[in-house]
Amino acid sequence: MAHHCTVRRRGRPRSSRAGPTLLLVGTLLLGAAACGGNQASSGGHGTGKVTIGLVTKTETNPFFVALREAAQAAAKKNHAELIALSGKFDGDNEGQVNAVESLIARHVQGIMITPSNTTGILGAIAEARRQGILVIALDTATDPQDAAAATYATDNFKAGRLQGAYVRAVLGGRAPKLFMLDGTEGSTVSQQRHDGFLSGFGIKDDSPAIRGRAITNGDRNRGQSAMENLLQRTSDVNSVYTINEPVADGAYTALAARGLNGGVTVGSIDGGCEGVRDVRSGKYAATVMQFP
Repeated sequence: MAHHCTVRRRGRPRSSRAGPTLLLVGTLLLGAAACGGNQASSGGHGTGKVTIGLVTKTETNPFFVALREAAQAAAKKNHAELIALSGKFDGDNEGQVNAVESLIARHVQGIMITPSNTTGILGAIAEARRQGILVIALDTATDPQDAAAATYATDNFKAGRLQGAYVRAVLGGRAPKLFMLDGTEGSTVSQQRHDGFLSGFGIKDDSPAIRGRAITNGDRNRGQSAMENLLQRTSDVNSVYTINEPVADGAYTALAARGLNGGVTVGSIDGGCEGVRDVRSGKYAATVMQFP
């Protein structure tokens, strides 16, 4: 599937990501109608309406909120029912497994999922497909990728590389003093963004330029507390990698509380509306916009 990443700095508002999602839900509706067989007539709680499940990593990240809202709009336009579920946090594989099992029990015709764990979710996906349910992976590919019928995802390594290159360019000739606020331990997306950032920034994972690192699970509050803890060890920092925009917002809050935000370049990834507003207001330097 197509991959798209754009670095967003200050400028005009971004366009809606509803368009690609509308196309995706329309595709899933057609696929469910074609592949669901006799199940289609009993879906939607016996109403004959096509029922689709959407399982995101969390329900609070603005990126996934926008994805859910666009899917709801597309489902309504196509006279379908959308059941939106999620994990409790980024990395909550058990929550996503339970969500898929719930959707199977509710006889949906299709499931769209942004998998937190690319291998841990395989059993639930296999059971859904065994029962004739069309499964499409969003944002993150399963491992192996053909565990899902199709995948709509962005290039997370490239997104990280763009962030890293931009943050390094802002530093100019200054020696980098970097904090890294990563996502979820063992997450494919987290690792790809991490590795991409280092590539774009021009350093290795064991570089002394990395003054500290922390796992945040992509959560704003954990991002803030992680930054606070790192700053207690050293405040001699001039650049910050963040896994996503909620973490960047948390990092900004911690930096601002210490009066350090003006001298530290923070980069991020996602391109949600809230993130673009944060860039415009100066909370962080740039965000890499993704269009799954």
